[in-house]
Amino acid sequence: MNTIAKSWDGRVSLEIIAFKLSDQSFCIETTSIREIRGWAQSTPIPHSPPEVLGIINLRGTVIPTIDLARKLGMHSGEPTERSAIVVAEVHGKPIGLMVDQVTDMLSISAEQIQPAPEITNSMDRSYCDGIITHQSGMICFLNLGRMFVPEDVDLAA
Repeated sequence: MNTIAKSWDGRVSLEIIAFKLSDQSFCIETTSIREIRGWAQSTPIPHSPPEVLGIINLRGTVIPTIDLARKLGMHSGEPTERSAIVVAEVHGKPIGLMVDQVTDMLSISAEQIQPAPEITNSMDRSYCDGIITHQSGMICFLNLGRMFVPEDVDLAA
């Protein structure tokens, strides 16, 4: 078992949701996901960080929506009919993550997660728990807890 697999509390399989940002594939563990919604325009918040699209009303709860591509330092495209908002729980608070397209829900073996290579500084590797090799290509396994520190979630909310 590799060192990444050992970090999953002894679990041998994980449920993930895969999605696209530009032409790249990413995933997060389903245990942090509340729901997946179709794209809806957010209400902008003045003076918010560039990755914060605004806020949406989720059944009476106002939550921030984040452009995940921009948060990762990638080019952010215009939303399309395939765009979605993945509502996740991060540090005990709901947050909406805009993705270009949800592509799959998968059950993977923890041993399928390989360490992220150290070839570039373009993306903060602390956001990435590893790379999953899949028949459709490589998928970057994101760690939302490290991507959004508690103070950032509080400010966005």
